[in-house]
Amino acid sequence: MAGRVEGKVALVTGGSSGIGRATALLFAKEGAKVVVADVTVPGGEETVQMIKAAGGEAIFVKADMAKAADVEAMIQKTVATYGRLDCAHNNAGIEGATKKTHDYDEAEWDRVITINVKGVWLCMKYQIPQMLKQGGGAIVNTASDAGLLGVPQMPAYVASKHAVVGLTKTAALEYAKAGIRVNAVCPGVIKTPMVDRITSQRPGRIERMTAAEPIGRMGKPEEIAAAVVWLCSDAASFVTGLPMPVDGGIAAQ
Repeated sequence: MAGRVEGKVALVTGGSSGIGRATALLFAKEGAKVVVADVTVPGGEETVQMIKAAGGEAIFVKADMAKAADVEAMIQKTVATYGRLDCAHNNAGIEGATKKTHDYDEAEWDRVITINVKGVWLCMKYQIPQMLKQGGGAIVNTASDAGLLGVPQMPAYVASKHAVVGLTKTAALEYAKAGIRVNAVCPGVIKTPMVDRITSQRPGRIERMTAAEPIGRMGKPEEIAAAVVWLCSDAASFVTGLPMPVDGGIAAQ
């Protein structure tokens, strides 16, 4: 039985761990050739080896999503290797410091906005021309419930993820008639290295974050991956411009 993205070429940024790794693995399982991109080399190469060990096909590309030259080279490498780009999961991002708005450091603010917002924009800037040449494609950006709601003491992260939602909606409208669908996933509290870093800073925070989930538990990276692959598949052919909460019900409160 053919996979949901059989024969397609998928790019996953931030693919060295967490949601990115889970998505890369699922793309491969569902029949895609996968380009794993990250600034972290060991983790990215490990993801590729995991795909190959399972019988899939993948390459690793080192790239800093905040640098235009890296992003352009990433797309060129993808096309040079596999001939096209059908699916893109723009997932790379950072959480930044945990401080109130008036205490936030300007340099840290700039770092979060550059990676989380400029990085997603740069990815789309170079992915979309390739998809236009092909006659279509699907892009899924990783936003967050923090792109739909406020989160105290994470002003830069919240601002960046709201921006990702806005970018997603704008691009979806601009390229809908060109056959390019652009959506976003908005994860809730997911068991990833990022969440581990956030919760390790404050005792009891993991319990409070878990308790905030109406479903009563943290999500798994594989549950976000399932949403991303579905959004990139033909099953979601009439879905574009959607910031999809995959959050155990947090955004419904």
